[in-house]
Amino acid sequence: MKGDHLYSVLVISLVFLSTFVLDSRAEVITLTEATFSDKVKEKDTAWFVKFCVPWCKHCKSLGSLWEDLGKTMEGEDEIEVGEVDCGTNKPLCSKVKIGSYPTFKVFYNGEEVARYRGARDVESMRTFVLEETEKATAAAVDAHLQDDKEL
Repeated sequence: MKGDHLYSVLVISLVFLSTFVLDSRAEVITLTEATFSDKVKEKDTAWFVKFCVPWCKHCKSLGSLWEDLGKTMEGEDEIEVGEVDCGTNKPLCSKVKIGSYPTFKVFYNGEEVARYRGARDVESMRTFVLEETEKATAAAVDAHLQDDKEL
């Protein structure tokens, strides 16, 4: 009887812990050659994507920055944070013209709209992606209104 209770507590604890551990990185979506194009083409969604390779010292020095940014951006409905391992996705990284690591780019409706070259801290990156998303959204609305006028 006592062993059953202990077993139940242990199982519940492990389920809780595994849920917490799995969710701690859920804010950053790993993109691959197979998923990248469809994801960044999602309508009215901005993607802030980090392109890295595991052996790069500059990528390693980011530490948990990208995950921290992902957590910070969690409440933004139209912004997703992604990452691409250019070591295993070389053709994709060539296609989007990645020449150095790490590279940070914003995509909106499938198009690259900006490249980030600022300070490597969560608040600077957050401000950048919010501003670029606002610009891209406004441009998309303007283009839609222009299309409506031409009809």
